[in-house]
Amino acid sequence: MRFDVLTLFPGIFSGYLSQGLLHKAIERGLIDVQLHNIRDWSSDPKHHKVDDRPYGGGPGMVMMAGPIVDCIESVRGKAADAGKLIYLTPQGRPLTQPLVEQWAGERRLLLLCGRYEGVDQRVLDLLEPEEVSVGDYILNGGEVAAMVVIDAVVRLVPGVLGDEESSVSDSFSSGNRWLEGAQYTRPREYRGLQVPEILMSGDHAAIARWRKEQGFLKTRRVRADLLGKNEDSKS
Repeated sequence: MRFDVLTLFPGIFSGYLSQGLLHKAIERGLIDVQLHNIRDWSSDPKHHKVDDRPYGGGPGMVMMAGPIVDCIESVRGKAADAGKLIYLTPQGRPLTQPLVEQWAGERRLLLLCGRYEGVDQRVLDLLEPEEVSVGDYILNGGEVAAMVVIDAVVRLVPGVLGDEESSVSDSFSSGNRWLEGAQYTRPREYRGLQVPEILMSGDHAAIARWRKEQGFLKTRRVRADLLGKNEDSKS
């Protein structure tokens, strides 16, 4: 799977791409991440200007349409599959696990990282990207949000995780109504706290029931909104 990240600050990604499962997936050829500096498409050869003051007044600067559109059209031409264009913006629809699962079926994602007060509206009118937000808060730019998208999607690419079942049981995954419950590993006792006996029983059916119950209890405690009308039902 290929990701094309369109950004004013490609250097932000250097550490992120060189660590952990993502780095291993890139080395194995499962994932391809390409970074593109939007400034390279600026019509200002001296200062590589890509932003300007908003028409009508107001604070901050707005990313200009020309460099962004030229960048995306050029990048799209670098592969046979034009790919799905996603614009990371606090004004977009919320990022959810079902949406991530949908994107994991794509062969190529283009991630446009907004900055400043956002992009010129004509970028959206001409290219019609899917506008997505990673939360109801404001970041300095879309780069961190792009990392969130990449991190979430690559876990669903076959071969990336050591255990393919791991992503199936994750909180918010399709078919998983509740959050995951408590998890334990060695040692069996730590500072007076013991691993629940049920996990040591070897009774896999009983363990599965216990984990389901623990997931329900945790969801009711910290995210009751996910239970909705079924809050009092563990069926």
